[in-house]
Amino acid sequence: MLICATCGVERDEPTPEVCPICSDERQYVPEDGQKWLTLEALAQEGQQTVFKENEPGLIGIQTQPKVGIGQTTQLVATREGSLLWDPVGYVDDNAVKAVLERGPVLAIAASHPHMFGVQVEWSHRLGGVPVLVADADRRWLGRNDSNIEYWSGSRTIAEGLTLHQTGGHFPGSAVVHWAAGAGGRGALLTGDSVYPNPDRRSISFMRSYPNHLPLSGAVALRIAEQLGKHEFDRIYGNFNNVIASEAKGILHSSAQRHGGWARGDFDHLT
Repeated sequence: MLICATCGVERDEPTPEVCPICSDERQYVPEDGQKWLTLEALAQEGQQTVFKENEPGLIGIQTQPKVGIGQTTQLVATREGSLLWDPVGYVDDNAVKAVLERGPVLAIAASHPHMFGVQVEWSHRLGGVPVLVADADRRWLGRNDSNIEYWSGSRTIAEGLTLHQTGGHFPGSAVVHWAAGAGGRGALLTGDSVYPNPDRRSISFMRSYPNHLPLSGAVALRIAEQLGKHEFDRIYGNFNNVIASEAKGILHSSAQRHGGWARGDFDHLT
């Protein structure tokens, strides 16, 4: 098993000349060419994972130094067990031990293919945990395995913890609705279809972030309408970028703003 150095996604061997995820218009192959990593080499170089409690029941997991895109995995704990969301591109025995100390893992899932990381490897080391992959994005899988389960629409992980397919960034792009988050006010864990901005009071809706390709205004409004049916006050992005409160209103106002710019409503400002 090899790992793309740019996106951090695992691939079966023999591997392609260029990572298909990175050669797509949403990502990129570096100017100096494709590079592949292995878990063994990363471990020898001192790679590690670090854990940080974001709030009760939610642990952020990052790699130091970063692997690939460098997303933050979120471990969401419930009474029934936990969800490992947006798995990072590295795993070792210490990381597995730290995860299992917080209870059994019910499933592993990613918001979209850029966040697949080494999801199958995490599954194997956690004892064969199901890896949930949106059926619409199955073509992007780089490593097949009997633990993979395909889903679409919505998928309940535990009481108060549900995956919802929104589309957008990828057709299978998804979010997690965590009813107990934000002190019981509800939280969303999102990927690149719903991206909390650095100002912490707005959201972006993009097909590609590195290549600055936006989604249409209609798609942004569709996603906001769909997610507006759920109760939430906080949004965690896939880099631990957070809108701490009033996130539902911010989601709707950001979609309206995005739609307005796409229609040309604000061309007088340009």
